[in-house]
Amino acid sequence: MSSATIPRYRQLKELIIRQIFSGELRPRDRVPSENELVESTGVSRMTANRALRELNDEGYVERVAGVGTFVADLKAASHVLEVRNIADEIALRGHEHKATILRCAESPADNAAAEALQIDVGMSLLHARLVHHESDIPIQLEERFVLPRFAPQFLHQDFTAITPSAYLSSVSPLQEAEHIVRAEMPDQETRENLQMDSGEPCLVVNRRTWSHGSPVTYARLFHPASRFELSGHYAPPGAEAANRRVGGGSNSK
Repeated sequence: MSSATIPRYRQLKELIIRQIFSGELRPRDRVPSENELVESTGVSRMTANRALRELNDEGYVERVAGVGTFVADLKAASHVLEVRNIADEIALRGHEHKATILRCAESPADNAAAEALQIDVGMSLLHARLVHHESDIPIQLEERFVLPRFAPQFLHQDFTAITPSAYLSSVSPLQEAEHIVRAEMPDQETRENLQMDSGEPCLVVNRRTWSHGSPVTYARLFHPASRFELSGHYAPPGAEAANRRVGGGSNSK
């Protein structure tokens, strides 16, 4: 969808979301008022009001009557499972991330991808399959499907230098995500790529992400059960936590 066909209020929302994700606007920073947005962007007051209202409803900002609009503490409002860049997780543990690309090409949608992305079976999708390593130990096999209209340059990226998750986040701000976690026995190819023992199960995270109100990416993330755990901490929005830690993570053992 070109910027010319995206409603102005939605363009304004995404501009503010990008400023939040880039760190230009930090938690508790004041967001420009309706009048300031009208002056700086040229939108109508009604458009500015709708953008701020929806950002408030979606938890990105908090509107305080008579005071102003402020960036919300996104971690306090996050789901237990966050969409996180595995390279960043590995770096935070002081280890080195490396990716091995197994496939990067167009593929017809199978039943699972078609259902997840609400398209017809056989429709052409952009498909990447890669293994993420932590200090040379494989900890995740990523199977990623992307709608071509959402990220037409997806297959031209160097996924040894930037992860698919990081690249897709740079294309458009994440608006919604869904995780389904299952234990499965992997096929032989997955077992070999992840260097798993015979009989060891995988923990599989099925992830869908949305943009502009519809699902645009679908991923299946396979992890050796002996080298991965999911952990999370939740606090109600606005609550103070002495040591808040929210999100899913991999743990190399």
